[in-house]
Amino acid sequence: MAKSADQKSRTMHIGLVGLGKMGGNMRERLRRAGVDVTGYDPNPEVTDVADLAALAAALPTPRVVWIMVPSGAITDQVIADVAAVLEPGDLVIDGGNSRFTDDAVHAAQLAEKGIRFVDCGVSGGVWGLKNGYGLMAGGEAADIRELLPVFDALRPEGPRAEGFVHAGPVGAGHYAKMVHNGIEYALMQAWAEGFELMDARDDLIHDVPGVFKAWQRGTVVRSWLLELLVTALEEDPEFADIEGYVEDSGEGRWTVHDALDHAVPVPTISAAIFARFVSRQKDSPSMKAVAALRKQFGGHAVRKA
Repeated sequence: MAKSADQKSRTMHIGLVGLGKMGGNMRERLRRAGVDVTGYDPNPEVTDVADLAALAAALPTPRVVWIMVPSGAITDQVIADVAAVLEPGDLVIDGGNSRFTDDAVHAAQLAEKGIRFVDCGVSGGVWGLKNGYGLMAGGEAADIRELLPVFDALRPEGPRAEGFVHAGPVGAGHYAKMVHNGIEYALMQAWAEGFELMDARDDLIHDVPGVFKAWQRGTVVRSWLLELLVTALEEDPEFADIEGYVEDSGEGRWTVHDALDHAVPVPTISAAIFARFVSRQKDSPSMKAVAALRKQFGGHAVRKA
């Protein structure tokens, strides 16, 4: 059915800066839901416009610009560049994995030009296009209400309480996403340790992928992470093609830092972070020390390097 003139006037049209794996899929999901999107990316193969000035010119006022770029210095620069082409009353959303303490700085920077700011933690990865994204927003209530058509298009289908939350004021969205990712670190570490333990007992467990697959239905540990682990094991049952090196993107460390600042114990998340550090050492000095101590107090044998 064709839209009326009034319906057309209410159609959301936003700008999206950063069209990588996340941003590109978000643009497509928004468009499928009827939200007009003009995207900008330095990569000429994916961008809709030549530069940020052209992006601003293409958007109706007050403009809405969603930024999806790596956290830190890149986000800082993009926000400054976007601010230079926007006007008072426009609204910027930082949907990357920025540290929540940066949000107040960015909000103040934009407020000097009369530009509004919302932070939004986004979860869903490469599966978001199909399944929808988990969204945690921080900002003024009026700004969040204005953006609901965008949030509704991105989140999974179903009641709004599923997949979206207005977590609080500016900074709350990225704080919620930070804690989410800290929990994610711990959950992945638990699955990894369970895999290693069963894999070591090949005398007893003859089908490790099958055990994980059996856990997908009816057990208390069933989850999407478990499903992803089963998929990975089906592709490479022994992880023979994967090096045991795990990077961390910052959120886990930030979670632990804030926990320390507020005297909140997070031993499981902390252990998961340190486990990733161990993964980057081919011959862990800490494990050498443990081996040496075991030899000293118990006479346990050590392997020569």
